[in-house]
Amino acid sequence: MEKLDLNNYEQLLAVAGKFHGGSPCAGICIGTRMTMTALRRIGIGDPMGADRKKLIVFVEIDRCATDAIMALTGCKPGRRTMKVLDYGKMASTFINLETGKAVRVAASMKRKLNTGEGTPDLSGIPDEELFSIHDVEVQLHPEDMPGKPLRRVACARCGESVMDGRDEEVAGEFVCRPCATGQSYYRISN
Repeated sequence: MEKLDLNNYEQLLAVAGKFHGGSPCAGICIGTRMTMTALRRIGIGDPMGADRKKLIVFVEIDRCATDAIMALTGCKPGRRTMKVLDYGKMASTFINLETGKAVRVAASMKRKLNTGEGTPDLSGIPDEELFSIHDVEVQLHPEDMPGKPLRRVACARCGESVMDGRDEEVAGEFVCRPCATGQSYYRISN
């Protein structure tokens, strides 16, 4: 793949739209601009090349903007370089692992975007009108970093494997979070 020009909105929009599987929607447009803004501010110029091991992104929504960020940065949950926290917010935090600089970019409600039919033109709108932008600090732990699992335990209740400190100690036993809290997104049907 050719190196992306992180200042070329139209090129990036085309790449993100293709990855997403169609013509760019409003979420792809916002995610593209969000990525451009954040990478500039944390000093990442080649996220899929020379800088590929310097970047982790936390996304706060499981919608189209996340596809744009993934397409333009190469960050993925499977590589442990993208953390998906579905807060339902069109927001992301980009971290330069080499410098520790981190920025959170969130879609602003200050400007109403035309999200009807077609692709909204965000190319001429200043970052500060589109987004709330803040330098932030993110506490990363060794078990959050890319690479092989640092620790693996079997849940004392369900027996399933739990990796990288995502277990909890309850009454002297290591258990997965669903067993610890009694809450899960699924229920086993009989």
